[in-house]
Amino acid sequence: MKKLILILIGCAMLATWYGCQKDNHATDYKNFYNGHEIVYTGAVGLAIVQPGNLEIGLKWKASSDPSIVKYVVYYNNKADSQIVAVSGKTDTIRTVIKGLLEYTYTFTIYSYDAKGNKSIPYEVNNAKVYGPIYQSTLLNRAYNATTPYTVDAKGNVTLNFITPDTINVGTKIKYTNRAGLVVTKVLSADSSSITIPDYKGGTALTYNSGYIPQRTAIDTFYAARYDTFPTILGYAMCDKSLFKKLKLPNDMNPYEGDTDIDRLWDGYTTPQGYPQIFHSDGAHSLPQTLTFDMGKLYNKLTQVEEIGRNCCHNPDDFEVWGIADITNAATTLQPNDAGWKAEAISKGWKLLKEVKRTDDGQAPLKTDLDNVNAPIRYIRIRVIHNSDNEGSYTNMTQVSLFYDVLN
Repeated sequence: MKKLILILIGCAMLATWYGCQKDNHATDYKNFYNGHEIVYTGAVGLAIVQPGNLEIGLKWKASSDPSIVKYVVYYNNKADSQIVAVSGKTDTIRTVIKGLLEYTYTFTIYSYDAKGNKSIPYEVNNAKVYGPIYQSTLLNRAYNATTPYTVDAKGNVTLNFITPDTINVGTKIKYTNRAGLVVTKVLSADSSSITIPDYKGGTALTYNSGYIPQRTAIDTFYAARYDTFPTILGYAMCDKSLFKKLKLPNDMNPYEGDTDIDRLWDGYTTPQGYPQIFHSDGAHSLPQTLTFDMGKLYNKLTQVEEIGRNCCHNPDDFEVWGIADITNAATTLQPNDAGWKAEAISKGWKLLKEVKRTDDGQAPLKTDLDNVNAPIRYIRIRVIHNSDNEGSYTNMTQVSLFYDVLN
């Protein structure tokens, strides 16, 4: 009985002690929080990283808590921060943090109410900022090495590029137009070509490609420098349908009517045999001349192509002369006269090129002309020497002239 009484007394004392201790703990808790209950504001929703050039954009779903008056973004281990004030009701909050290094950051976002209560933290990890190191790795989009460009008869230039990297967003094309102005056009990433209708021939055309490191990026990064596009030559063949025979004094006569100089523009592209050729009558020793009208004035002839006969009497040394107006342009001296060249110049003829071949004179040979800026309509060819050393006859399959459609 005594033992039972002692046990009951002990239990009562233990209960009293525990109750005191509980009251003390409750008092300590209130003291720790200064007598106030903790209040958490509504946390932010899903955040999206928008990388930039030494800056970064952050976008997140706004909290539904109406008491929120601002958001604070902490970074650099909370040594730096950016405040984003709330102005009116919005579903999405955006901010751009500038002045960053090219580095991978962690950002912590809190929402605050007017009393200073804040939300639980929302962390954004592995947020990469890009800069000059990334830019140094970028290369301009490659052009099509097989066919870098095409030029049509109207002078429209089409530039051809290969498929770009998936992060390419466009390529700036910079060129000079025919009015002398510098123009910039943009080739979109989903296109492989771009047409330039007013490119001025002989001027530099450069290009610079832009990229984004991620699809959400707020900045475009361009390759460090412009590259120069391959030289564009806009040469088109003069319209042979307009060519006409023209005989000046002392020009060569044909061997027969079916081998006159109109054979030189009947369209053959390989050496032909008799009678599909021009064949002179050989009445005089070389040098000798022939003349024709191209039918229109060309402001910039650029090239001449000559094709010989498939056997013999092919020129391996000949001159190409040109003039804009045939009035009073006839020479009086024989072409093999030592004074002929000076007389031709005095009549207004311009020596466009002396062509010297080292082969048998048969294959097509295209040669650049020299006086490319002289307006020319009439052509005179003075044959000086044949490849087989025959000194009178001249045989040729075809003569073609080319002009610059870009000027």
